[in-house]
Amino acid sequence: MMSAEILAVAMVVAVCVLLMAGYPVALTLGGVSLAFATLGHLTGAMSFSFLGALPQRVFGVMTNDVLLAIPLFVFMGVMLERSRIAEELLETMGRLFGSLRGGLGISVTIVGTLLAAAKGVVGATTVTMGLITLPAMLRHGYDKRLAAGTVAATATLAQIFPPATVLVLLGDQLSTAYQAAQLSQGNFAPSSVTVSDLFAGAIIPGFALVALYILYLILMAVFFPKTSPAIPPEPGAPKGAALARRVVEVLVAPIFLILAVLGSILGGIATPTEAASVGAVGAILLTARRARLTEALGPTVRKTAQITAMIFLILMGATLFSLVFRGLGGDDMVHRALGNLPGGVAGAILVVMFAMFLLGFVMDAFEIIFVVVPIVAPVLLKMPGVDPVWLGVMMALNLQTSYMHPPLGPTLFFLRGVAPPEIRTIDIYIGVIPFVLIQLFALIVLWYLPGLATALPHALYAP
Repeated sequence: MMSAEILAVAMVVAVCVLLMAGYPVALTLGGVSLAFATLGHLTGAMSFSFLGALPQRVFGVMTNDVLLAIPLFVFMGVMLERSRIAEELLETMGRLFGSLRGGLGISVTIVGTLLAAAKGVVGATTVTMGLITLPAMLRHGYDKRLAAGTVAATATLAQIFPPATVLVLLGDQLSTAYQAAQLSQGNFAPSSVTVSDLFAGAIIPGFALVALYILYLILMAVFFPKTSPAIPPEPGAPKGAALARRVVEVLVAPIFLILAVLGSILGGIATPTEAASVGAVGAILLTARRARLTEALGPTVRKTAQITAMIFLILMGATLFSLVFRGLGGDDMVHRALGNLPGGVAGAILVVMFAMFLLGFVMDAFEIIFVVVPIVAPVLLKMPGVDPVWLGVMMALNLQTSYMHPPLGPTLFFLRGVAPPEIRTIDIYIGVIPFVLIQLFALIVLWYLPGLATALPHALYAP
């Protein structure tokens, strides 16, 4: 039994080492799992027959209705990326708030929030924001570090704002883990947690983060006015009623799309998959108004296929990994380790959160959700007082923080790739630190006020 647990630990270490060495994630997960399954079979630690459950698990992934929402949400985000909607939003919001100190930064935050809610993919949002908003902020005299930090933090909201792809995958994994936890406790009529619950749970924390970002930008404009100057009005630019009409024209379509997607989910009118299809059609219509659809459709379909294939290949590799890890007794080992930690439930959750935060430096959020959550979530959800929605939102917010934490946060690399040459890497790192501190503050608040995540789901879906 001891040799099996040693193999389980060695398998996790091997995966981390190979990932840090730059090997592809999905192939690493699958290859290492097969290697250790063979080693476990040769040493008598596990039997190859345990892998007989793999085809059924893969088939379950293929027929999972919730996961069908992934390609549709990805398609919606990629299509909106090509629609020029971001440029129109920034131009109009910049005119609305630009005459105020810090107004352009506030406009960028609002536009980024709308894009995050519409796209749901961090990489696409970061690239779009970096190409459009960062040059504009620099051109109008904003401090390089403040501009880079604002763009990086705002783009990373796509990790927590519904309909974030991360929330869809996390909701699916937590649903399975929550039912497994209840069944192991003898509850054969288990309650369920859905993607809709997680979407509802993330809304209040998401808007609270936006409010904290805007508050920080206002404070910077008040106490350090040179970092965020006002924008002089352009000659001939619309003012008064004309500007108000332009704001309404630009905002109505994206807000209506977001409300149609989220409203149908939260209102129980449609499942996430059905709402995602509505979002995909809405994105096509918005793009058709602003660009030639024939030029946008082909590249969008190809990019959607690439991203979707990547996600599901990682999921299949992670499925094999979790199966072999369980066959080697890793689940029992994790259960004992978390249960024996000092601090009880709080200590176990803190250790898991810290581990996920560190893993965010070397693993994508999808990989962490597929590999780590199936292992630790059933253990945590069996502990008294742990709400699955609160735990899911905490995990999502934690992953969002690690996504933009120097020096290895993926958002920073996305932004570095599209930032103007006058912005150095150190400017991005220093600029994002205040926003990381805001994220950590939000995590602490959510820890002590779990109702921020659970109140809305309970109000909407309580029997």
